[in-house]
Amino acid sequence: MKHLKQLAFLIALSFITTSCDSTRTALFDSYSYQKTTEIKVEAIKIMDKAAMPYQNHKQEVEALFLEIEKLQEYEKNKPNNEITFAMWQVLSNKEKNLLAGFFKRWESKEVLSPLFIDESKKQILSALDLLIQYEINKDKESKEQLLELINLNS
Repeated sequence: MKHLKQLAFLIALSFITTSCDSTRTALFDSYSYQKTTEIKVEAIKIMDKAAMPYQNHKQEVEALFLEIEKLQEYEKNKPNNEITFAMWQVLSNKEKNLLAGFFKRWESKEVLSPLFIDESKKQILSALDLLIQYEINKDKESKEQLLELINLNS
């Protein structure tokens, strides 16, 4: 009787494990959440300085992108984490109109207008908020919103 209970438990456990694996979404990761939130705060803080010469803040931008590069490497190697990794690739792509694109433009123009900064911050904040919400919820709605943003920027 004891062996039957153990066998039933193992079978149930294998079904749970299999069904969880079939969702193909990484579970909530507090490190990813924390680092994404930190990067969001730091990025906005630096973006606010874009009305001043880029060269005065170049080291801050480089430090931010070093943190992004580290997080990207972490996200790339997490199982079932393709969506989050793809979003970080979009955010760090200098040819797109999100985070890295903003800093590339600042570098090439040397100074950006307050209006451009404000509009860019709205877009970038929205993208980072979607990424954070996806990390928190891992639900269908946040996944679809993030995939839509990735597809728009691919």
